[in-house]
Amino acid sequence: MRGTIVVDTERCKGCNLCAVACPLKIIRMSQKQVNRKGYHFAEQLAPGMCTGCTSCAIVCPDGCISVYRTR
Repeated sequence: MRGTIVVDTERCKGCNLCAVACPLKIIRMSQKQVNRKGYHFAEQLAPGMCTGCTSCAIVCPDGCISVYRTR
């Protein structure tokens, strides 16, 4: 099972909870980019490495992350 995440970058406030919850450690806060509110937002580091476990989406307090699974 593989997956990918889609982050609503304009709603993300950079709390970092998703990165901590990711068992594969493939989520981080953007290094140089910020959204309109000035927050560094979450991004997936390694496309194709996500297993679609949804841990990141579950802990996101603002519901900014959608997880899509593929086989």
